[in-house]
Amino acid sequence: MAQQQQQQLSAKKQQELQLHYTNYKNNLQNIAQKIGDVEQESEEHKLVLDTLDPLPQDRKCFRMINGVLVQRTVKDVVPALRTNSEGLKKVLDDLLKQYKSKQDEMEKWKKKNNIQVVQQ
Repeated sequence: MAQQQQQQLSAKKQQELQLHYTNYKNNLQNIAQKIGDVEQESEEHKLVLDTLDPLPQDRKCFRMINGVLVQRTVKDVVPALRTNSEGLKKVLDDLLKQYKSKQDEMEKWKKKNNIQVVQQ
C-alpha cells in the first residue's frame, strides 16, 4: 500500500512538473508572438518614414488615427511617426529582455527539478 501511495505521489508530481513546463513554454511562445508583432509594426513605421522623408514638407498625406483616416501634411506626420517608432523600439527591447529572463528562469527550473526534455 505504501508503494501505491508513493506511485500516486510520483504521478502527481510528474503532472505538476509537466503543467509547470507547459506554462513556461506557453509564456515564452506568447512573448515571442508579441516580439514578432512589434517587429512587424516597427518595420512598417520604418518603411513609411523612408517613403515620407524625401517628400516636400507641405505635401498632403493621410494617416489612420483610431480607425479614422485624416488628412495631414508630411511635416505634421513625420515627427509623430518617429516618436511612435522610438516607442516601438523601446517596447521591443523590453520584450526581448523579458523573453531572455523567462528563458533563464525556465532553464534554472529545469536544472533544479532535473528535467530533461525528450522533444522540443
